[in-house]
Amino acid sequence: MNKIIFYILFLVPLLGLSQTKETRKERIAKENARTKKMQKDAEEGAIIFNKQSAFLINLRTDGWALGYEHGKFKKINKTNLWWFSLGERKNTKEEKLVTSINGQQAGNPFIYGKENNFYLLNIGFGQQRLLGGKGVKNGISVSAIYGGGVTLGMLKPYYLEVYKYSSPETEYIKYDDDNDRFLNPNYIIGAAPFGKGYNFSEIKYVPGVFAKGALRFDYGKLNDIVSALEIGVSAEYYTKKMPIVLLTKEKNFFVSGYVSLIFGSRK
Repeated sequence: MNKIIFYILFLVPLLGLSQTKETRKERIAKENARTKKMQKDAEEGAIIFNKQSAFLINLRTDGWALGYEHGKFKKINKTNLWWFSLGERKNTKEEKLVTSINGQQAGNPFIYGKENNFYLLNIGFGQQRLLGGKGVKNGISVSAIYGGGVTLGMLKPYYLEVYKYSSPETEYIKYDDDNDRFLNPNYIIGAAPFGKGYNFSEIKYVPGVFAKGALRFDYGKLNDIVSALEIGVSAEYYTKKMPIVLLTKEKNFFVSGYVSLIFGSRK
């Protein structure tokens, strides 16, 4: 009976401790194997991380945009991306002019015939596929970027400063207020101040969808820093035609090339 009690009090805990030590050894071995794999992947050019956050400066063939991107690592060659950007699209026919009086500039530079400023907000989801790792230290990795999402087009009326009829006094008008003076150079002084027309009640909102595809070149020296250049094409479709400049064809489908400078960090 005493022997049985001895086994219960002393040998059973030792067996449990032995099992605990084995489990701990397995856990350490697994972690060491994971570390070695990450080191091997890094030597082969893969960028290993849990998540990344980056800001984007986007220059388009028909405008510009600023954005933010969040990435979640899935496996060596695939990262899920979420992003949003806010920018402005311009018509290729836009040309800035100035009104001169006695050789002096009368007002702000203006765009003749411009009806609306066209701003856009894109929110989307996509993936980054690694095509070629850095290979050697300080090399460049190349990835394919693709995805799409929803877009919101915002048309803000473009205002001009013009003379009043039969008066030297001036006022600010948009095209719908008085299209005769809006298009008559004899009345135009220049563009209205920046804040004119940024009223929620005046802005027209038009929903749509977008898609994009690009190549990204990551040239950062350190893998925990995002330093990349992206070159691609984007396409957007809106539910209504978007008037930007008068006497030009209105459309609701836009395709543009772009170059993005991307900088941020990985963890």
